[in-house]
Amino acid sequence: MFVLGIESSCDETSVGIVDGEGNVLSNIISSQIDVHSLYGGIVPEVASRQHINHIQKVCRSALKSASINWSDVELISVTNGPGLAGSLLVGVNFAKGLAANLNIPVFPVNHMDGHIYAAWAKTDKNKLLDFQSSVGEKNITCLVVSGGHTDLALLKNYGEIKLIGETKDDAAGEAFDKVARILGLRYPGGPEIQKVAEKTEEIDKLPRAWMKGTDNFSFSGLKTAVMNKVKKYKNEKNFSSYVPILANSFQESVVDVLFKKTINVALRENSSGIILAGGVAANLPLRNQFLQNSPLPVAIPEFQLCTDNGAMIAMAGLINYKIKNYSEDFDVKPNLRVGES
Repeated sequence: MFVLGIESSCDETSVGIVDGEGNVLSNIISSQIDVHSLYGGIVPEVASRQHINHIQKVCRSALKSASINWSDVELISVTNGPGLAGSLLVGVNFAKGLAANLNIPVFPVNHMDGHIYAAWAKTDKNKLLDFQSSVGEKNITCLVVSGGHTDLALLKNYGEIKLIGETKDDAAGEAFDKVARILGLRYPGGPEIQKVAEKTEEIDKLPRAWMKGTDNFSFSGLKTAVMNKVKKYKNEKNFSSYVPILANSFQESVVDVLFKKTINVALRENSSGIILAGGVAANLPLRNQFLQNSPLPVAIPEFQLCTDNGAMIAMAGLINYKIKNYSEDFDVKPNLRVGES
């Protein structure tokens, strides 16, 4: 069978197609970064209009890339939350109309669960097959980090995901964007901070919010600490040479907290492995920390499957279809949390 997945929760319009074995046949992403960079962040109304403009073209490109026809598609899955309400509505309404026209079922997918299930999507560059065969699909600790979310969850089994910890203020990706703005760097902040941080190995001491006694996260204090450093030193002649040090220090602090808290949960829960997913999982220092230092097997989707994409939604739709965990009666739910339907 062929499953078509539609993703429009934020600022990427994406359509992906997987076959019945989870092989990714296409994954087309239309990014809005150039548009939103003019404003220094995502403007919801602009995002929804961009989705309207691009979703039909992206869908046709996905079919062409997969070398299949409309009549070959047997199932549609679409992100119905969490995300921006207007953006979600574009994807959900398009998916429902398409499904009605093709007379095939359409199922909702939790965007955060989609990031987790991306670990089972198979591509030519896939490095996860050993992980999948050794760990299976039970009792896996999942760290999902993106611009809007920093969540720790336990995948007990397909279709059963339990939220364990979450950010209480800024998500990791959001903190990257805000700190980049403080340092005078461009949007999106994650890639910019990583690029600037690579210019030095020097570190300035910054705090880490461990939130002892909980599995939650907090990055607002770290952001404030960077702001205070900038206010203190910005008028000095050599401030430009200090920016890479601050970027490197901030990045190291975020990676340290994400890694250690995830490992603590994984060991406590006797997990068989760890999945690192979401847009921030594309950060190289974070990926390397998990791949090189984790005591448990780690799966990290390839870069294109870390960002918001249709292939992960198609993969989640395929898995939910196989375990009969779905409903055809649904609407958008902007405030969905990990594991909720």
